[in-house]
Amino acid sequence: MGGLENGATNNQNSSPTTTKPTKTSLSPDSMINLDQGDPTLFEPYWRKMGDKCTLMIEGCDLMSYFSDISNICWFLQPQLGDAIKRLHRVVGNAVTEDRHIVVGTGSTQLLMAALYALSSPADRHPVSLVAAAPFYSGYKDQAEFLRSGLYKWEGDAHTFDKDGPYIEVVTSPNNPDGAVREAVVNRGEGKLVYDLAYYWPQYTSITQPLDHDIMLFTFSKCTGHAGSRIGWALVKDKEVARKMTEYMQISSIGVSKESQIRAAKILGVLGEGCRTADSENFFEYSHSILKERWERLRNVVKNSRVFSLPKYPRDYCNFTGKYMDSNPAFAWLHSKEDIDWESRLREHKIIARSGERFGASPKYVRISMFSPPEAFNLFLERLSAIIDNTNGNVVT
Repeated sequence: MGGLENGATNNQNSSPTTTKPTKTSLSPDSMINLDQGDPTLFEPYWRKMGDKCTLMIEGCDLMSYFSDISNICWFLQPQLGDAIKRLHRVVGNAVTEDRHIVVGTGSTQLLMAALYALSSPADRHPVSLVAAAPFYSGYKDQAEFLRSGLYKWEGDAHTFDKDGPYIEVVTSPNNPDGAVREAVVNRGEGKLVYDLAYYWPQYTSITQPLDHDIMLFTFSKCTGHAGSRIGWALVKDKEVARKMTEYMQISSIGVSKESQIRAAKILGVLGEGCRTADSENFFEYSHSILKERWERLRNVVKNSRVFSLPKYPRDYCNFTGKYMDSNPAFAWLHSKEDIDWESRLREHKIIARSGERFGASPKYVRISMFSPPEAFNLFLERLSAIIDNTNGNVVT
């Protein structure tokens, strides 16, 4: 999922009210926050785009609740729907033909809309909600926040054994471990929601256009524009799309038109860049940054007797036309030592998220690969020092 994740805090020395990130110089004693998935790492690319992404909105523009009353999702701006379809066709990561597009305030709201659409008030018991561990830590929080009688969080899909209807959320590539996923439970009464926030070429190979009943995407992880709070669902069934739209209508009476037209403009620039050979497109740019970071991190971890990172297969990417390594948005760092590594890293002024939040062991921690360059460099220095100490059996 996209968005500022539960338990996260703002970047050090920055204010959420500023329009541009505050430039800071971290001291050797600074606490570095690698807990959150805030993708400001990609800001330099969009700064280079200059006026290509600039919009003029007059005071009389976009005043109505309605965008297109002939559409099931009546608050979806037509230009955003068109931009979404074009980009998926260019990248080749999802089928859009004969699909309904439902726009939401990030994919977080869309997941809640999908749960509403796939459950029934007439059922005697709430429908079970599961995801294969390690699962995105926000799913449990979101499912339990309103204490809904429509659905109930049941945890790990691998151990789920209850009879009756269920909803399984399939996150692929997975947050936190970057693995490509398929459904686990596979029973007749089940319904699936695919969270595809990271199925873009900077993170993983695009092996095929996915074709599932409900597919969730988010602007934040596609382009890095988390602050716009835009997500979209590609929905096969008309009635499910209608109920998801009903949820949006009740919860927020639609989605900001200003955010929608900004997203449409930026997605259009992104798609055009992919078709133009005379400039570096965004996916090439962001892939190169993440690849370089992963190489540096692996070079540090390979010297450790304690830590390890997942290994990912090289796959042929239909978008780039070559074999590629995966460069996930998060590093799923494992330790052989049976201690709480979230707490131990905090002692070294590194904020990470414990594997326990993801239904896994506290010997795992999730590290964001989106941090500002200064923070990432300082993290590698501190991790190297920790590894030197653990290799010598002197963990401080």
